Amino acid sequence: MSRTLKIAGGAALAGMMMAVAIVSASHRPEPPAPPQAAVRESAPDPLTLDMRRCRTLTMPDSGCEAAWEAKRRRFFGKDER
Repeated sequence: MSRTLKIAGGAALAGMMMAVAIVSASHRPEPPAPPQAAVRESAPDPLTLDMRRCRTLTMPDSGCEAAWEAKRRRFFGKDER
């Protein structure tokens, strides 16, 4: 193989690699859409509202203790409903 043919082949290979690099660098994938939260149309449970309020408290509260106890009873299947 002649030296000129080797140089031409190397230049062609380098040109193709450069083209691939430019195309891949210019292609930016779109970020995935954030998941949509399920919309509940029923009225919120009063116990759930109490639990949200109690989540932010740092001091003991008798209403929160009662809400936590009701949540435990419901979770372990001892709810009287």
